[in-house]
Amino acid sequence: MSRTRPINCIIPPYILDRLMESEDAEVRQAALDTLLTTARLRGERSLRAGLAGLSAVPGNGRRTVFDCEQSEELSDAVMARSENGPESADGAVNQAFDALGLTRDFYQEVFQRDSIDDRGMRLNAFVHFGRKVNNAFWDGSEMLFGDGDGVELGNLTGSLTVAGHELTHGVVDHTSGFEYHNQSGALNESMADVFGSLVKQWSMKQTVEEADWLIGAEVWTPGIEGDALRSMKAPGTAYDNPLVGKDPQPDRMSRFVHLPDTPRGDNGGVHFNSGIPNKAFFATAAGIGGFAWEFTGRIWYEALRASRPRDTFQEFADMTFQQAGRLFTAGSPEQAAVVAGWQEVEIQITGVPPGLARPRSFAVNGHGGAGRETDLAALTRQIAALGDKVTGLARELAALKAKGSR
Repeated sequence: MSRTRPINCIIPPYILDRLMESEDAEVRQAALDTLLTTARLRGERSLRAGLAGLSAVPGNGRRTVFDCEQSEELSDAVMARSENGPESADGAVNQAFDALGLTRDFYQEVFQRDSIDDRGMRLNAFVHFGRKVNNAFWDGSEMLFGDGDGVELGNLTGSLTVAGHELTHGVVDHTSGFEYHNQSGALNESMADVFGSLVKQWSMKQTVEEADWLIGAEVWTPGIEGDALRSMKAPGTAYDNPLVGKDPQPDRMSRFVHLPDTPRGDNGGVHFNSGIPNKAFFATAAGIGGFAWEFTGRIWYEALRASRPRDTFQEFADMTFQQAGRLFTAGSPEQAAVVAGWQEVEIQITGVPPGLARPRSFAVNGHGGAGRETDLAALTRQIAALGDKVTGLARELAALKAKGSR
């Protein structure tokens, strides 16, 4: 049974619910309006889903930014900047335009991906969407940026990680198609955070150690320093203040959040539990070192391409292990780092004995790291010995699932 994919948005419902408790009447109204807008967009996405293939006309990844002028009717928006047009006097227009380009170029240069759909899909963005809308959306074919309420959230075009996050939902649509519910939905959200963060790191040429690993730091509670919507490095610590409470993301399976699979239940906690695979990615990247997009990013991207719509955390973890072996050879330090990264969040790669983890002090490809020392060498030998066994097991599981689905 297929499911209709809900609208993808950067601000989760639990934050909007908290904003509806604000003492500021305008903040409360903005949060309510945003929830209503999200519900409407969800319905519109359902209607346009059947037309998606017809609208995805190749366009060499050309960018066009439209100004909604506080309206929510996209048909009334005016073109504000095109691929070869002049810079706009509106900062939000230029920020959106630049973010589209950086995300497009990141996927092209790092993964040789031709725009969002790998077929040159045009990149359209609508800024000043609605009045004080506290969200940014990927609606299945284009980007919508709200201006924020000006108190808890600033203009959503102000964060490259937000734009990279939302556009990556489009990449997920055209690769694994992770269904937006429960664990597969949390993987969908995590992929958007992972590659949204990597777009920023790549654009700034930051190493694993130099990156802040924060999502939406530039637009979330502008008056409060040092917080963000989410932290990939330390889920559950992105914010903690009287205005919006404490970041509720878990960072390991024993803290998994169980919620109903409904819109107000965050579709089974997709924005909550994305913290778990986020932390696994960070832990793997920290173990490998260097530039995250060159090693861990490649592993995760190939795993994303090879995954299926309803895959669980366990299945995706196993896939990253397989792809690390394919890309860097079985038993490589990179594959060992994948094992250790998932163990950090209490997920054990299928076929790898518990307790087989690399010390956190090692860095495989970091600057000056000690990744090739004795303990790591011993671990990689053990991983290599298990490689053929795990690969064979994965093939048997795939065959059984294929047989069971007939």
